[in-house]
Amino acid sequence: MTLIGNIRVKLSDLIFSFSRALDFVNPAMTNHHMRVAIIASEIAKEFGVSRQEIVDIFLASTLHDIGAFSLKDRLTTLEFEVKNPQLHAERGYVLLKDKGLNIFSDIARIIRYHHTPWEGGRGSYFLSNAGDEKIPAGSHIIHLADRIEVLIDKQRDALSQSKRIVEVIKARSNKAFMPELVSAFESLSAKEYFWFDAASPEIDQIVSDRSLLPEVDLDIDSLLKISGLFSHIIDYRSPFTAVHSAGVSAVATLLAQMIGFSDIECKLMSVAGYLHDIGKLAVPAEILEKPAKLSVEEFNVMKSHVYHSYRILKTVAGFDIINLWASFHHERIDGNGYPFHLSGGELSIGSRVMAVADVLTALTEDRPYRKGISGEDALKIIEDMAKNNNLDQSIVGIAGIYFRHLNDIRINAQSKAAAEYMAVKQFMG
Repeated sequence: MTLIGNIRVKLSDLIFSFSRALDFVNPAMTNHHMRVAIIASEIAKEFGVSRQEIVDIFLASTLHDIGAFSLKDRLTTLEFEVKNPQLHAERGYVLLKDKGLNIFSDIARIIRYHHTPWEGGRGSYFLSNAGDEKIPAGSHIIHLADRIEVLIDKQRDALSQSKRIVEVIKARSNKAFMPELVSAFESLSAKEYFWFDAASPEIDQIVSDRSLLPEVDLDIDSLLKISGLFSHIIDYRSPFTAVHSAGVSAVATLLAQMIGFSDIECKLMSVAGYLHDIGKLAVPAEILEKPAKLSVEEFNVMKSHVYHSYRILKTVAGFDIINLWASFHHERIDGNGYPFHLSGGELSIGSRVMAVADVLTALTEDRPYRKGISGEDALKIIEDMAKNNNLDQSIVGIAGIYFRHLNDIRINAQSKAAAEYMAVKQFMG
């Protein structure tokens, strides 16, 4: 662990937390990524790959569906015969490659091909204009592990299903799956622990026991890059929010700088801005993109996103400050915010900064039910909110004084984010 200001962060905690958050989109997905990681690592070990390869396969498994943004995408991946799976695999590859993070670049290709069928060996290469590219063994291992996981009926005892699942997999050997991997799986299937692990509710403990998530020290710049990457998966679920977190992060960071935050604190504010809406992974896209006013029930679901942000970020050791700033962005000075109804002195300066940044940014963005307004009009609204004791008056006052610079920073950040979104959008299908 590396000291960042006055916090300590482990990459393994961050990955585990985000992987779990990816499954929030539907109860049927609960622990899917981690179960695949457990199954894949056992197959890899039985197959005889190196320790480092097993670590890479485990990490790739925890994020293998990172490119499946919508509920429809996620539910489709739970079907044994996945239709057009290459789209979300390619999105995952584009998201992870060339981001200046070697640990993710190394697994990008594994994720890119994790739904490529074996096809009698023909699927072991990817045919491209540049020639034949050999597909990593890890991709074939995750493909097999992923399909085994979706075959397990979580409402029944896994062991009693083992023979059926083995027969289904064997029937597709040398077609969908690499024969040598199927043989390794067959050997494993005779061991009861394999099935108990695959279906166990004690996922956290099993993952911890495997010690396969990378115990990499994070400096603040690496943390910024990773949180920026994760913000894409949060925001790309809807074109209406595709650049939201980038804008909030930029505005919040500049406001923090203007009120005297240290350099480290400003970078932590950037991280908080990128991750403030992570709980929206639990909100159905149908609600995010509804072109009309939300019903009371739908709004209640929407309000839950900040609660989920709080709970997700709370699981990352050392994220106390970031969580405090990120998850209270819908709290209000008068106590009429949500979900905790904090007020006045209960809200830190960082939390108040994030609230102003979130409102100011959101007002300028298009939503399904309204067009975005100009930065100048957004400023007038937050000034009225400050007068009504919803937002911090001093922070809104600073935003007004330096508004032109603040607005330019927001526009530049969101323009850059929009270009990154367009690079992924071509694979939306």
